[in-house]
Amino acid sequence: MSSHSPEGPDGVDPADLDAARAALSRFMAQRGLKSTRQRDRIVDTFLSQEGYLNVEELLERVRRQDARISSATVYRTMKLLAECGLASARRFDDGQTRYEPQVGRHHHDHLICTACTRIIEFEDEEIEALQEQAAARHQFRVTHHKLELYGLCADCQQRGRT
Repeated sequence: MSSHSPEGPDGVDPADLDAARAALSRFMAQRGLKSTRQRDRIVDTFLSQEGYLNVEELLERVRRQDARISSATVYRTMKLLAECGLASARRFDDGQTRYEPQVGRHHHDHLICTACTRIIEFEDEEIEALQEQAAARHQFRVTHHKLELYGLCADCQQRGRT
């Protein structure tokens, strides 16, 4: 599923984290923004985890380290990360925006459980090839895409959820 190296926290390669921090620093400098201790804490916490977090979940994690961090600071920081390409913002069927780090990641698609909201990432070369063939057949140039399949995960099926 994930292409992370096992060396850093949660499998994130420290070199990828350093490159991400440098890219964010350049992005902020171009916009006249400065790095702050709170923003750095949010960025480090977010980039050092895998999977998806909504702002409230991220806020809970960063407040374990600094209780003074506000939700507004987390929202603004996540907006910056998404704008500079270090986070992808996704809205699944539940309508809640979740963010996924894009550090050291490859393209992947999603299976989303409609009962427990579990998100399973997968990669499939055949699906990617079929998408490319469909685009070529229609003389269409794909710039980006996302595939989300909704249903029930194995656990929810075993529990008889619908």
